[in-house]
Amino acid sequence: MRKITNIELGRPTVEEFASAEKLPVAVVLDNVRSAGNVGSFFRTCDAFGIGEILLCGICATPPSKEIHKTALGAEQTVAWRHFATTTEAIEALHAEGYTVLAIEQVEGAEMLGEAALAERTPLALVFGNEVEGVSQEAVDMCDGAIEIRQVGTKHSLNVAVTGGAVLWEVFKTLYQ
Repeated sequence: MRKITNIELGRPTVEEFASAEKLPVAVVLDNVRSAGNVGSFFRTCDAFGIGEILLCGICATPPSKEIHKTALGAEQTVAWRHFATTTEAIEALHAEGYTVLAIEQVEGAEMLGEAALAERTPLALVFGNEVEGVSQEAVDMCDGAIEIRQVGTKHSLNVAVTGGAVLWEVFKTLYQ
């Protein structure tokens, strides 16, 4: 077995990627405090062709050396907007016709893998702060919620890990 080189992978250029069709999905980061986690979201959204990222509240924004450390340039390929509050972002997404789902452990949440995602596009997914999760104020504005089934004692994952799991499921569902 031989590793495939970057050239052999046939990756698009930044310009080609910018003009390529993206999934009708927006990622909302609700006061994610770590620029490293923000950078991880940029990289994951680039990998899965996610439409855009909405950075809310205290989230770091590009240009940022800390974001770049984990994004590795994806902060230049993924569209993004900043909002002062997550509620403002959710209001804007609703006005644009998005179904907005919190990625959070809440009453009535659907389990990841069982949610009918394809029927809800355009779709916005709200990921929360590393300690507090998605704020109750934001949850109250969402159209529903998705939870990742877990069996460990912590009942939580790092927000960037959560993003990878959820966005992979969305990619598998919508990119068929």
